[in-house]
Amino acid sequence: MDYFYLKTQIFTGREGLDDILARVKKAFVVTDPFMVKSGMSEYLTLPFEQKGIEYQVFSEVSPDPDISLVAKALSMMQEFQPEVVFALGGGSAIDAAKAVNYLYARGGGTNKCRFIAIPTTSGTGSEVSKFAVISDPEKSAKYPLVMDDLIPDVAILDAELVKSVPPSVTADTGIDVLTHAIEAFVSTKANDFTDAAAEKAIRLVRDNLLKVYQQPGNLEARQKMHHASCLAGIAFSNSGLGLNHGMAHTLGAHFHIPHGRANGILLPYVMGFNAGCFDKITPVAARYAEIAGNNGLEGPTLRQSAFNVVRDTKQYIQRLHIPSNIEAAGVSREDFDRVLDEMAEAALNDACTKTNPRACTKEDIRELFVRAYQGRLVSY
Repeated sequence: MDYFYLKTQIFTGREGLDDILARVKKAFVVTDPFMVKSGMSEYLTLPFEQKGIEYQVFSEVSPDPDISLVAKALSMMQEFQPEVVFALGGGSAIDAAKAVNYLYARGGGTNKCRFIAIPTTSGTGSEVSKFAVISDPEKSAKYPLVMDDLIPDVAILDAELVKSVPPSVTADTGIDVLTHAIEAFVSTKANDFTDAAAEKAIRLVRDNLLKVYQQPGNLEARQKMHHASCLAGIAFSNSGLGLNHGMAHTLGAHFHIPHGRANGILLPYVMGFNAGCFDKITPVAARYAEIAGNNGLEGPTLRQSAFNVVRDTKQYIQRLHIPSNIEAAGVSREDFDRVLDEMAEAALNDACTKTNPRACTKEDIRELFVRAYQGRLVSY
């Protein structure tokens, strides 16, 4: 059964904030320490004070938010009893806010809070998705939460909030957008509606990511990357993701590699596996060939078109100075081998892997991890 669900009201620029705040009396903000120290949290707190809105700020979100952090924020929120929750920050802040708001509505909140997401990176698409990832450090694991109740009610996409993002973070988060869009496009649950969002996101990334990486102050390109992130989020929230995310979750959890970078390292190898670059061409190659046709990469045959997309993606990632393999990301072979079987098992059982377009076994994933560690891509 095809499925497509749109819930989030999207505002471009901060003008929508005034309309939102007109009906707010008590607000709870989930963010990270940098947002407070840099003064970026004033994007919300100054209007709150001007309008006499009572508020509290939980600013302890760290990368890869874990169970204990969610519990701490939940306790603070239960005591304050807000009517609106604002998530201000990157994917970690929005994911933490999703988990806190969901639990609050089911165990101590008097009313369901309206949920407003304001991303400060162009990467996760979390502001419109039903996904959140919460970590368990004791088990070196990341748990994807997937449910419609996690989707924010409102998203504000304002390029002003991302103009100071450093190039390395721009690259990591931007390639996360590309991974979301490509995985959504080839997912087993893709449909015409998710394809439209994914195709546009891919084009926007290809046209704008290198621009903002090289010209951080380019606000027009920044806004386009914000749109790409949101569109990719709409696509994968409905279609699901794939093996790339299943592998990136466990790779990042074990070696503390930022999520977007982990996705970027793995992306050409997973695409190659899905298309059959390493053994025999698969039906999925036709979907990659469609991406080639949409982006001027088509070859004389379906096989060559699919291979062109894989090769071009690897070259694009290298231009962003993202490591081209796991070893180049600073992971020793000894440490890698020690957890290889565990990572293969975790990736196989990851919720995202369920919608991967090519069926895979634990041994397939293990071999793919080794290929990505060594940097062995198909020869053309």
